[in-house]
Amino acid sequence: MPKYRHDLPQLKGKMFLTDGGMETKLMFHDGILLPHFASFVLLESEDGRNRLRAYYRRYLAIARGRDAGFVLEGMTWRANADWGEELGYDASGLADMNRRSIAFLEDLRSEWEQPEHPCVISGSIGPRGDGYKAGLMNSAEAEDYHSAQIETLASTEADLVSAYTLTNVDEAMGIARAARNARMPCMISFTVETDGRLVTGRSLRDAIETVDDQTGGYPAYYMINCAHPTHFEQALEAGENWMRRIAGVRANASTRSHAELDESETLDPGDPEDLAARYLRLTRKFPAMRILGGCCGTDHRHVAAICEACVPRMTAMSA
Repeated sequence: MPKYRHDLPQLKGKMFLTDGGMETKLMFHDGILLPHFASFVLLESEDGRNRLRAYYRRYLAIARGRDAGFVLEGMTWRANADWGEELGYDASGLADMNRRSIAFLEDLRSEWEQPEHPCVISGSIGPRGDGYKAGLMNSAEAEDYHSAQIETLASTEADLVSAYTLTNVDEAMGIARAARNARMPCMISFTVETDGRLVTGRSLRDAIETVDDQTGGYPAYYMINCAHPTHFEQALEAGENWMRRIAGVRANASTRSHAELDESETLDPGDPEDLAARYLRLTRKFPAMRILGGCCGTDHRHVAAICEACVPRMTAMSA
């Protein structure tokens, strides 16, 4: 029985950390080739698995000594049918990689977790297409498309599935319905452009309220990822009911637009201290935001700065 599937601790008021931008860190800092931005392929070799262990352990170490839990996100953001075909995986091979991803995280959890530090395992889901562009599926098509990956993850020890970098409300609805069918808790994370809106022009409020309305409020919570806080701060409204549904942020390091990042051949690491200060302001203004990590361009330095700014130390808590 999955440890937290029926009682997610990240919704109980404690701060939780996640990792940073896995793919950008591995590619630009470590020089690892990730075809089509897919990190799950590293599970295929002992060297790749060692690289992944070192990557995750660095973030888990940051959380030690803090009053924080941790959400271990799988490396399966690209492990769906379309990207799998590009990478040479059939349905059986993809299912195997999704299962191996969760088993890999189970081993890491057994190393790190303590009673005061709950560690949640999340199966990561990405959009069918490009994370910066709107997909063309309607909600029924999205439900059918994503059901295979979600059902596979539901058969593992994953506590929930987390859909990141979504730009299309219909795709988000389909994922939520597929998760509901599989009796799997889910998290929906939207990304926005520099104007704080989805690439389709819809507002975050509209996106969240529409998904909730059309799925009976099935998502356990929402997040924002793959955008800098300067892109979405103006879209957030203190005191609004929909804001209570946003439980976390995984922001980009760079203030550049998605179009600019797509065209860049170098990684923009931004300013970790400035990013941490922005997270602190967000968590003070919106207390429901208690799951904190990074996305493109961020690494352990950014998450360490965010942790230092936003998460109390265990010694201070016990004093």
